[in-house]
Amino acid sequence: MSFTGKYQLESQENFEPFMKALGLPDDQIQKGKDIKSISEIVQDGKKFKVTVTTGSKVMQNEFTIGEECDIEMLTGEKVKAVVQMEGNNKLVTNLKGLKSVTELNGDTITHTMTMGDLTFKRVSKRI
Repeated sequence: MSFTGKYQLESQENFEPFMKALGLPDDQIQKGKDIKSISEIVQDGKKFKVTVTTGSKVMQNEFTIGEECDIEMLTGEKVKAVVQMEGNNKLVTNLKGLKSVTELNGDTITHTMTMGDLTFKRVSKRI
């Protein structure tokens, strides 16, 4: 199953408390909470390029499954991580105490981030 495509945010749960826990300033949280971000994923075998555009902010990460890479977090901080694939439709990584799971089902991507007892969930549809 290929992740390649463009996806638009449909819904999200726990955005504000999760972003606050990450340390994002309140003004950024308020600006970002209602923006329907666009994620573009290009998959070439085990190589991935992910570009997320939220209003004027663009965040880009490139990684190869199973290899250490630098991932830019939502705060702008870059951290070392290894992204693993489970089955053929799930990407899993741990970033500084945060677990990230991205699952593709048909034309829907569900991205769940867990930090302690806080879970942030985003659902995006292919456009």
